[in-house]
Amino acid sequence: MEHERSAIIELAKNGKTQKEILKLLNIPANRRKFVYRTIRRYNETGEVCDKARSGRPPSVTTPALQKLVRERIRRNPRRSMRKMAQELKVSESSVRKIVKVNLGMRSFRRKRVHFLSEQVKVKRLQRCKGQLRRHVNHDIKKIVFSGEKIFTIEEALNPQNDRIISHKSSTIDPDLKYVPRVQKPLSVMVWAGISAVGRTPLIFVPAGVKINSTTYRDLILEPIVKNLSQTMFNGGSFVFQQDGAPAHTSDVTQTWLQSNIPCFIEKEQWPPYSPDLNPMDYSVWSILESRVCAKSHKSIDSLKRKLREEWEKIPQDVLRAAVEALPGRISSVIHDKGGYIE
Repeated sequence: MEHERSAIIELAKNGKTQKEILKLLNIPANRRKFVYRTIRRYNETGEVCDKARSGRPPSVTTPALQKLVRERIRRNPRRSMRKMAQELKVSESSVRKIVKVNLGMRSFRRKRVHFLSEQVKVKRLQRCKGQLRRHVNHDIKKIVFSGEKIFTIEEALNPQNDRIISHKSSTIDPDLKYVPRVQKPLSVMVWAGISAVGRTPLIFVPAGVKINSTTYRDLILEPIVKNLSQTMFNGGSFVFQQDGAPAHTSDVTQTWLQSNIPCFIEKEQWPPYSPDLNPMDYSVWSILESRVCAKSHKSIDSLKRKLREEWEKIPQDVLRAAVEALPGRISSVIHDKGGYIE
């Protein structure tokens, strides 16, 4: 701790800002107050050492306990702080204080992601470099990003963050406490596309219809995509993006696109297994779902009405921000050599 204070003062004397000091010394952001207080104390007293404090020293969060907690986390970072407190026979708040304040750590949720083999990572890396060059040479505002998603009539539930405040669990209204689920809820597949300057209408795939090359052409490409130059870009050019679904990458679809869409991202150009690079997947669909499925619907017609209504209510600024985030995400994939970025 003492050598950190000395290093902070030396950097401050050399004109470095607090933000630069945090970065240069690799100090976690949650300890930025430590940097501020060290500099302030030096300016006030001319001393580097910590001030003498009144009161007794910590009796629980001792260096010995800190070492025990650090070693347990090193051996198994998936440890529960509650269970660790029980094993060490101390309060949970003491363990949390050690983890957050003394060790400068915090807990992160594990995430379910696509499996990426080494071959897929290589393809993602190579194609992301190509897409980054495309964004340099072409205005990203001219790209139309598309995708499909299945919506059900059931209420969406985020088990991590969807909470109810109450004195007791037993006093909560069952209609609030429980989110009913059935084995095969009624659902509808929806297709849509966005750009930084506009959006397509929502296209609902009829029940029982499988999206293959023919239905994709008849339902989406011919009536919607073919006319985007007029409906979204006032007669100007655009670039059409789609993911690697079989109906999108089939020879029939690729041939149709070559004949009807002057510029589109071909199947050999878009990174595989990359919902993290499509604004529809990493942003827009979740926004729409949170608005539409805040509560359950009684019928598919009710779900469709709400989808149309909320789709038009999403501000264009939100869609533009989702699109403009893409180059940074592509750069992150390149930095991580084709690996996960979220």
